[in-house]
Amino acid sequence: MQFMVLLRRLSERFSDAEFAALAEAEAERARTLYSEGVVRQIWSRGDAPGACLLIEAPDEAAARASVGTLPFLAAGMLELERVVPLKPYRGFAPRG
Repeated sequence: MQFMVLLRRLSERFSDAEFAALAEAEAERARTLYSEGVVRQIWSRGDAPGACLLIEAPDEAAARASVGTLPFLAAGMLELERVVPLKPYRGFAPRG
């Protein structure tokens, strides 16, 4: 099952220097989750500082657990705004 996860940087509480200190660990963890097939896609948000991830997981709890391993989130520097379960688009189903 796939999930869309919206994360927002808590820039009002943490400085750029604090984010910079964990940035490489954050990128490395994201690369690991990608190589494991958990993160399918990842984007920087255009509406707010943060990220949007397309996650592959058996259920929402597993999706949240995977995202929770990101250093920024583990350090309380990100807010997990939404976890949206995604369903297949029925318009692509065979017509019968």
